[in-house]
Amino acid sequence: MCTRIFYETGTGSFITGRSMDWRDVTMQSDLWVFPRGMSRNGGVGEGSATWTSKYGSVVVAIYNLATADGMNEAGLAGNMLYLVESAYGDPDARAKPLISVGAWLQYMLDNFASVAEAVAAMTDDPLTVITGEAPNGAPATVHLALSDASGDSAIFEFVGGKLTIHHGREYRVMTNSPTYDQQLAINGYWDLVGGKSFLPGTVNAADRFARASYNLKSATPLKDRRAALASVFSQVRAISTPLGMTDPEKPNIASTLWRTVAEHEHRRYYFDSVINPSVFWVDLDDFDLGEGAAVKKLALNDPEVPGGDVAGLLEAAAPFEFLVP
Repeated sequence: MCTRIFYETGTGSFITGRSMDWRDVTMQSDLWVFPRGMSRNGGVGEGSATWTSKYGSVVVAIYNLATADGMNEAGLAGNMLYLVESAYGDPDARAKPLISVGAWLQYMLDNFASVAEAVAAMTDDPLTVITGEAPNGAPATVHLALSDASGDSAIFEFVGGKLTIHHGREYRVMTNSPTYDQQLAINGYWDLVGGKSFLPGTVNAADRFARASYNLKSATPLKDRRAALASVFSQVRAISTPLGMTDPEKPNIASTLWRTVAEHEHRRYYFDSVINPSVFWVDLDDFDLGEGAAVKKLALNDPEVPGGDVAGLLEAAAPFEFLVP
């Protein structure tokens, strides 16, 4: 129910954009800034993974239960998207440290400076992800995309209880079902057809994948920073699902509620709401990310949030607790 793209500018820098599509139009979303040096755990009690954050980050949390999107101070960006086929495996059979699905992306942002570092650390499948249900009753089954300032990219999926990683600069688009290998196969057909001849137009994930891939491949690598940002915003908006669109027979189809754009090199993170349509941003350089610094929060559902730079509006807050079964 989401779309992610990874765009290279004409100057060789990179920008990641994504849409968040969800059935609950009142889904609570909040912007958080976390410093480095935080003591963390997987959030599921005994057997949880533990770590201390090496990098500060800015993230969007949904329902204040899960880090759904964000970027750390090293320029590593992550996007959590829905994948109904996700199967994380039996915790007892896997016998590995446990981590809430709501903490999975935060673990990546806390611990790694690059996609290559994350892939190297995750290759042996060291964690067991524990899932549950979102407050609206939807199963919290997701896959993750990571991207960085060097142009590297990776997709992480749990299929059949095992972690599958697609690692390479070519993996620049992600949507939802089916699993990523099948998405690539489907998109291969549309590559042969050619987007100038015909592109699938429904809101289904495979169709969005084909359109997003064609748009990204066809987009000019713009050198002007403002123009490059506009290209990413326009591409993500073009693939968004109109607000209010639902299909009772296909509960995985949902309206786009918000979009984010991450400038890896500049460490600037943008938020674009369809409920409160004003683009605003924060620069990580504007925050104290040192160990012991305050955690800060901004409620994104607040209609009073203006456009532009909102770093000064974030207020100190206790960090949220991750989703548990």
